[in-house]
Amino acid sequence: MTVFADTSALFALLASNDTMHVRARLNFEHFVQNNARLLTSSYVLLETLTLLQRRVSLKAVWDFSQKIIPVLDVVWVDEGWHSRAMQRLHVERNRKISLTDCLSFEIMEAREITTAFTFDRHFPERGFAIAAFHDLDANRNRGGNPSPR
Repeated sequence: MTVFADTSALFALLASNDTMHVRARLNFEHFVQNNARLLTSSYVLLETLTLLQRRVSLKAVWDFSQKIIPVLDVVWVDEGWHSRAMQRLHVERNRKISLTDCLSFEIMEAREITTAFTFDRHFPERGFAIAAFHDLDANRNRGGNPSPR
């Protein structure tokens, strides 16, 4: 199974104070245990690294670079992908949808990926499923403290 990894989930994975941290961690553990292929874009990497540096720490940037990026398959954006994302942004005409989101949607459609590792509501609004392979009740029973949705 291939799942598209979005900034919201990747950031939550490294930001322990993020409200979605537990969900992100449990989903990520599921992906690793089940050999799921996590695909993302270089724009998502840039966006995630920037947020981690500004909102969390340089240590989080290094952890992301050393521990998370190596397990991701990355679509490196060239002029063609960028043009497709810009065209979609123009068609979307919605300031709340980022260029990075538009690129993600384009990649998912082109690669026929239906599921995203994300907490961004824009993905299901466009027909993509949000990966939810965690078991919050089991985590509660182990003493975990899942954040509210």
